[in-house]
Parts: sequence; structure tokens; C-alpha cells
Amino acid sequence: MRAYLIALIYIAAPLLIIYLYQHSRFFSKIGTVMLAYGVGLIMSFSGLMRAPAEETEVLRSLQTWVMNLTVPIAIPLMLFSSHFTLWFRTLKKTFATLIAGIISILVTITIAYFIFREARIPELWKTSGMLVGMYTGGVLNFASLKQILNVDYDTYILVQTFDTALSFFLIVFFLSGGYKIIRKILPSRKTEVIEKVLPDDVSPELNKDSFEDYSGMLGKKVRGKLLLSFLLAIACLGIGAGISMIAGAGLNELIIILTITTLAIAASFWKKIREIPKTFEFGMYFILIFSIVIASMFDIHTLFSRESLNLLAMIAFVLVFSIVLHLILARIFRVEGDLFTVSHIALLFSPPFVPPVAAAMNNRKVLINGIIIGLIGYACGTYLGTFLAGILKWIG
Repeated sequence: MRAYLIALIYIAAPLLIIYLYQHSRFFSKIGTVMLAYGVGLIMSFSGLMRAPAEETEVLRSLQTWVMNLTVPIAIPLMLFSSHFTLWFRTLKKTFATLIAGIISILVTITIAYFIFREARIPELWKTSGMLVGMYTGGVLNFASLKQILNVDYDTYILVQTFDTALSFFLIVFFLSGGYKIIRKILPSRKTEVIEKVLPDDVSPELNKDSFEDYSGMLGKKVRGKLLLSFLLAIACLGIGAGISMIAGAGLNELIIILTITTLAIAASFWKKIREIPKTFEFGMYFILIFSIVIASMFDIHTLFSRESLNLLAMIAFVLVFSIVLHLILARIFRVEGDLFTVSHIALLFSPPFVPPVAAAMNNRKVLINGIIIGLIGYACGTYLGTFLAGILKWIG
């Protein structure tokens, strides 16, 4: 009976989270993913997850199935609406700060791996791969890499918890005036604005105050189209599973998720698929389910181990040193201060955080630049994280 209650919470809680996010300024500032982790942690700490012995296996099976299905479905839904055709319209300085940001993150995480190699951090090479995904595309790639690398539940939640705690102070720093320091370090010349080279039907869509907009999602005109997008996502999952089986690897999550990601990016170039409304938000619903499941499985005792404190130190190092290295590269390429700020925010925190930072800087001209950098991060992060994790595993 308890397993049915838990399943109901997994499915229904994201709907409540979306409602609160859409109708409350307070909860909108917290963000949907963090609210989902909060729900999951409450479930864990309250004792709800301590099911009777006869239900333990049923509950574990439920959680496994939910995790294995939600991320592969969310990936194509969130990528279908992305304007990856804008890669070819990206201006020189925007492209330069994107490449500089990715390089700084890859180099920093590699250095961190060697510094903390003897710190007994659990699954260090996997953690490093997940951090690449997190800091080049946000929670979508982070969740994807958790599945690809088969990361332990507690490790996943520890990384997420520590990243959230430290990132909170970083985002507050930028929103409360930290960008002024960046302006003093980097040139303040006028930024090249991507909006000038965008088609008329694209610019208004990207130039919004909120990246997640769930309004009208259940409207009659939208529901049918979302069902179509859901069927397309299932088709991507089926093709990925089929390729994995044909390759003789069984249901290999690495092959399946990378195939799904590639198919979704390819599908986004088809205008009819790209213009299906609310697919990003629909994909977020499945990410919220995944986040609640993962958080509900968290064991609080793992917070107090020495290895956990070492992991906290590693994440702090990555956040700080990646900014420093990105600043150095941006200075070399003479990237403007505000463009640097939105690009780093987009990579570290994903596109939804770009609009509030652009508003804080009172510079909406760099808004679209930052969002496009974040979208490219969505596309690249899973590949980059898988690649670096494989390299670090090979190094040993």
C-alpha cells in the first residue's frame, strides 16, 4: 500500500511544484528542480521511504523503472524546441566566450580530479563526468550522465546538494552586483548582439523574462501537440534501445542516451517539430519526477563522512577556479564583461538563470547571447561529460 502512495507522490508532486512555480514569486525564485529535491528529501527524512520488508522490493523496482524511463523521455522533449540552427548565426565573440567557458570547465575539472585523487571521494571519475554535464548544460545533462555512468544514488544527491548550496552564493553574488567587478576586469565595449542576425520569428521567443513558462500547457490546442511530442520521444527511446540491442550490448544506457540525444538534436532542425509548443516544459515535468525519486532515496548519514567534505571542497574548487580560468581566457580574447557574465551563468546554471542576471545588469542586449550559449551547452554537455569520464577512468 505504501508503494502506491509513494508512486502517487512521484507523479502528482511535480504538478503541484509547477503550479507553485507559476503562481508564486517566492517559489519561482527557488526554481522547480530545487523544489523537487526538497520534496524528495522530505519524503526521505520523514520516514515515508522506510517501507515494510514485504514492500521493499516492490518500491525499489518502482524507483528503478521510473528513473530508467523519465530521463530518456525528458531528453528529446527538452531538446526538440531548441534552435540549434542558431549555432551557425553565433557571432565571433559569443562563440569565443562559449569555447573559452567549455575549455575552462574541462581543464578545471581535470585538475580537480588529480588534486582530489587521493581524497577517497566515491566514484571520483564518475563525479567528474557528472560535473562536466552540470556545468555545461545543467540538470538535464547531469541527470543523463547519472544514468550513463551508473552513479550511486547517494553520490548523485551529494553532488547536487553541495553544488546547490555553493551555487546559491555564486548566483547571489552576480545578482547583487558581482557583475560590476567583472566589468572592471574585462573590456566594457559594446557587445555584438545576436538578435540582429536572428529571424524575426525567433528573437521574441528567446527574448523572454522566464525560460520556463508553463502557462497554457494544458490547453486544448496544446494537449494534442504535446501527445505527438511524447510519441516522438518514445520513438527516440525505442530507436536507441534497438540500436543498443543490435550492437549486442543489451540495454546499454550509454548507447541509448547518446542515441536519443543525437536523434533529438537532429529532429530540432525540423521546423514542425521545433515549433511544437511547451515541449521543454513537458520534458521538465519528467526531470522533476526523476529529481524527486533520487532525492527520496538519499541517506542523510552520507553527509557527515570525511569523503563528503572532500567532495564539497572539490566542487568549491571547480566553481571558483573555472571562473578565474574563464576570466583569463576572456581577457585574452577581449570578451566584454556582460557577455562573459551571461555566458558563464548559462554554462554553470543553464538558460533559465540567464534572464534574471541580464535584468540585474540592466543589459537585455546580451540576453539572447547567453540563452544560445546555454542551449549549445544542453547539446554538448552529455557528450563532453561522457568523454572526460572515460578519459579519467582510463587514467585511473
